[in-house]
Amino acid sequence: MRLWCALLVLLLPQVAAASACRDAVFEDVSMTVCEVGADEDLRLFHSGPEGLLGSFGAVNDLLAASGQSLGFAMNAGMYHADRAPVGLYVEQGQERAPLVTREGPGNFGLLPNGVFCIGDGFAIVESRRFGQQRPTCRDATQSGPMLLIAGKLHPRLIPDSDSEYIRNGVGVSADGQTAFFVISNGRVNFHRFARFFRDVLGVPNALYFDGKISRLYAPDLGRNDLGFSMGPIVGTVVPKG
Repeated sequence: MRLWCALLVLLLPQVAAASACRDAVFEDVSMTVCEVGADEDLRLFHSGPEGLLGSFGAVNDLLAASGQSLGFAMNAGMYHADRAPVGLYVEQGQERAPLVTREGPGNFGLLPNGVFCIGDGFAIVESRRFGQQRPTCRDATQSGPMLLIAGKLHPRLIPDSDSEYIRNGVGVSADGQTAFFVISNGRVNFHRFARFFRDVLGVPNALYFDGKISRLYAPDLGRNDLGFSMGPIVGTVVPKG
């Protein structure tokens, strides 16, 4: 009996951590965090047989044919007016948009920016370094700016900036085995959003996905944010319940 109880205690945290989404408060702003382990089926989605997916519902419809559905999902990178990815986009090993390493306007061009890579584990790699090393990624999406670089805040983030929006992004644990997807439920500037990844989640690297249009699908929280069509979407795939 004691051995069984000990095994149960060891197993419970692992089960609870799988694709778990939770709410947190940081400096009076509500955040939602979805934690994904490297043993889960995390994928990127953009287009299906009939073209752009653009919504969580369309991804679920696509997965339903194989008896699957989304466990959680959020928008995963910036896109042009036609919803094409702004930077590198790789889906199931196929590069669909090229890497962009030049400085440019807007948040994406606020270097350093980075690439979120899904392979045997997870990684966030600064874009120019990614171009030199070309790590193997089953799925990858480029966005910017980086929020954290080796534990340090992006040097151009302003503590008292009045540019505040609902924002979302991703951070990766030091061992590459856990990805933390975060969306603010209130308006935050870049500096505060980055500090949440550093001070609360304790990750060394974090990447901004987008703002204003940031949306989350988290059925365990009863949440399915609606809005205009999106570009890249990231989410876990689970058996359809």
